[in-house]
Amino acid sequence: MLEAAFWGLVTAGSLWIGAAVAFAARPGNRAIGLTIAFGSGALIAAVAYELVLDAFETDFHFAASGFAAGALSFYLGDWLIDRRGGHGRKSIGGAHQLAGLASAIVLGTVLDGIPESFVLGASLQTDGTVPVAVVVGVFVSNIPESLSATSGLQEAGWTRGRLFTMWSAVVAASVVAAAVGWWALDKMPIGGGAFALAFAAGALLVMLSDTLMPEAFELGGREAGLVTALGFAFGFALS
Repeated sequence: MLEAAFWGLVTAGSLWIGAAVAFAARPGNRAIGLTIAFGSGALIAAVAYELVLDAFETDFHFAASGFAAGALSFYLGDWLIDRRGGHGRKSIGGAHQLAGLASAIVLGTVLDGIPESFVLGASLQTDGTVPVAVVVGVFVSNIPESLSATSGLQEAGWTRGRLFTMWSAVVAASVVAAAVGWWALDKMPIGGGAFALAFAAGALLVMLSDTLMPEAFELGGREAGLVTALGFAFGFALS
């Protein structure tokens, strides 16, 4: 469990890196978008080859129901948070509109990070090894995500101390999610493990299409598609 928590800290800790970059000097929007695209591609490969494939090979029916439940759960959670004002939490152009809505921002960012961290813990329990494609994809995509949100919130008047506290809360939640993923898979029967992995996969896929990839294409332009494919190839090689 401690190893799962450690890797949850490693991947979620890149949120701090993105915030630090924003504090120093934010790179251009195009570079941010292309970085998000690469991380998204790597995560798509991880979902396909390290989560869905393993889950469906273990138990088809549990995996199918888990995938559908994960996708629907993330969709509903994201919809509720959007209604509270958290829809622009990862957008350079929209985050500045969220001044004063700290709870929506934190809840939305935690919601995005929980499936990623849960996967780390669950994979360590089922395979005994770190899912490298997941680690790389999450680490890479987290940096421009937190960079984007931090830049917008700084424009809205948030202090560095408040921003650091917010990201620290998200990192802590991610560490707990990774540990819970390890613990849950340890207690579940084989079918339940397939359900949990597929649940996380469905949630991740909806998160990618709803929050990451639109921002990647908006900021990165047409080349974002090519970079996404490159990230997918990289993630596939790691898988």
